Amino acid sequence: MKENNSRLLGREKLSMEALGRMSKEEFKDAQKIPVLIVLDNVRSMHNVGSVFRTADAFLMEGIWLCGFTPRPPHRDIHKTALGATETVTWHYRENALELVKQLKLSGYKILSVEQVTNSIPLSQFTWNGTDKLVLVFGNEVDGVQQSIIDASDACLEIMQLGTKHSLNISVSAGIVLYKLAEVFMK
Repeated sequence: MKENNSRLLGREKLSMEALGRMSKEEFKDAQKIPVLIVLDNVRSMHNVGSVFRTADAFLMEGIWLCGFTPRPPHRDIHKTALGATETVTWHYRENALELVKQLKLSGYKILSVEQVTNSIPLSQFTWNGTDKLVLVFGNEVDGVQQSIIDASDACLEIMQLGTKHSLNISVSAGIVLYKLAEVFMK
């Protein structure tokens, strides 16, 4: 009865085939959103895998893994990435600050996702959808390094209303990447 009711309501769950997912080759050739993600000293392999999966979902340009951030291949990263480590372009760099400075010289606007004085609330952030951006996400405990905040063009802050003043890094990445993908798709 439930199955028939779902069809009558027009809410039948889509099959994987009906979703029209890209192949790995189509993904590699697709136009990417001009956003690079920097994960600096992120501890959790599950967080890393989740960011890979989100970067794939929103066609981000790529990911830089820095410091002691775990790198593929690893089963715990793969467990949450679900193959996104094979589609999303990624690189490793030991020193995130040096990387950020290099990317800035290459024409990227550097945005740290962190709670700081004079941060820009994500809801008020404007982007034209074409300027090249770098989003820096920091360690689960210590956040983004102050030296990277100092080198950033701006800091984005996600509004929070409850008693906790932090979000899991993979949740933060999902929120910010969705916002940017939404702008890009307009």
